[in-house]
Amino acid sequence: MNVRQSFAMSWRSIRDHKLRSVLTTLGIIIGVGSVITFVTLGASLQAAVVGQVTTEDNPSIVASVGPPSSNDGPGGPQGQGSSLPVFTEHDVEQLRGLSNVDSVVPQGNVQVSSIAHDGQTIGWESVTATTPDSFAADSFESGRTFTPGEDEVVLNEPAATLFSTNVTTGDTLTLQFDSGPRNVTVVGILNASATASAFGAAQPQIYVPTDPFYGTTVKSPTTGERQRAYSQVTVRAVDYDHVDGVQPAVKSYLSNESDASRLKPASYEVSLQTNQQLVDQIQEVIGTFTSFITGIAVISLIVGAIGIANIMLVSVTERTREIGIMKAVGGQKRDIIQLFLVEAVILGVIGSVVGTVVGIAGGYAAAQAIGFDLAFAPKWFAIAIAVGIGVGLVSGLYPAWNAARIDPIDALRHE
Repeated sequence: MNVRQSFAMSWRSIRDHKLRSVLTTLGIIIGVGSVITFVTLGASLQAAVVGQVTTEDNPSIVASVGPPSSNDGPGGPQGQGSSLPVFTEHDVEQLRGLSNVDSVVPQGNVQVSSIAHDGQTIGWESVTATTPDSFAADSFESGRTFTPGEDEVVLNEPAATLFSTNVTTGDTLTLQFDSGPRNVTVVGILNASATASAFGAAQPQIYVPTDPFYGTTVKSPTTGERQRAYSQVTVRAVDYDHVDGVQPAVKSYLSNESDASRLKPASYEVSLQTNQQLVDQIQEVIGTFTSFITGIAVISLIVGAIGIANIMLVSVTERTREIGIMKAVGGQKRDIIQLFLVEAVILGVIGSVVGTVVGIAGGYAAAQAIGFDLAFAPKWFAIAIAVGIGVGLVSGLYPAWNAARIDPIDALRHE
């Protein structure tokens, strides 16, 4: 008996028992659908995060100082709140002089207690002091960067929506410093991509110029003068091709010659984080999470395999007399095995195909609900389908072998 005949007989059996066949393939559908849904969601999350981190105009190396244990992890370098303000103006100037460095942007925290706008006051901890180079020209939704020496601020979109009345360019905010309140003018609102967070919605950020707001100073070991000291500096290479060359030079200077290397505690170290390193860490975390969730979904495939094996065993019992007739007219063991294996594979294929459609729809719905653009992982589609078909094949082996062992005389006597 050829495969075509086996397919026709198997399809007739499946068609004659529609409900049973649907219930049998349901485990495969759920398993394959779950795998593809979670993998698609993981791919979409990864694409969104990587897209936010790797912007073409930002080949950056972020430097900070802190305990060695706090310098690792998917969040990149430790935040300004845990990094010590040890990068002096002298360090900033020396970094600017390195080969293939486009700009150096220092950042530090300025403590405040509250922010007021249009008669409404909210509690606040700190604002970020930086330089105009911190913002690209195309990063503004409206307005411009601040001018050094002026009472001006720049907000990101989440910060502009903190109050019941949205803050717009030209509005006035009142920042409550330790020294007293100070009115500042909002001169720019950053667009969403400029301060997007790698792990969810961006946090509200308020940026002020270092001059006149930032007052943290230390005595420079090199010059002997008191200078502003920052908790973080971002070194931008002229382009991505030069990041790998600039990073060792930055690391060498900050670790050996800088004021920061002499101001930091002996147990602390300089941490450098590039966009690519951050992307690699993010991909590793997301990949691990996706694999874990996908592993749970594979349990459904195991349940589906058990379902197919069970229904094939039932089918063998129901068709014992048919098997006896096939053997009586010359059917071989391999024909019987082929017949039941083809039926099991058909069920596996149906479950895999329908499960793929369900998985794509589920992945799309999940990505839309979270707000990510849809991204696919094609190799997982192939793996999920192959596993679904393989499940059907493996789960049909024992029932097929069991059917082939039936004695034709006993089979013909079977009622």
